[in-house]
Amino acid sequence: MTILLLLLAGAGGFIGAVLRYTISKWINRRTSSSFPWATFTVNMTGSFLLGTTAGIHLSEAWITLAGTGIMGGLTTFSTFKLEALHLHRGREWKTLTAYTIASYTLGLTLYIIGYTFPSLLSQL
Repeated sequence: MTILLLLLAGAGGFIGAVLRYTISKWINRRTSSSFPWATFTVNMTGSFLLGTTAGIHLSEAWITLAGTGIMGGLTTFSTFKLEALHLHRGREWKTLTAYTIASYTLGLTLYIIGYTFPSLLSQL
């Protein structure tokens, strides 16, 4: 691994983490639901953007910056798990079920849509 790739991953991770923090704060100020909308939104956005990044077939440097770095910093599987655990402990079964199913199915779906998006645009 080169120093350049390490720097790109780190810079991208910084950008993604700042985006996640900013977006999460913005969403949390506007919602009062037990459903974790902030984490859900950044994870779904990241799924789509990661799929799009992969679908463009960028160079290793761009994949490292955008995919590993920015999308890795933006999305958060650990926070998803923590919030799911809090919903479980609070016995919020409907919210837990909806959050878990939506996160996995919509996340994968958005990745696939994002992956095919560049080729769809090129056909227009």
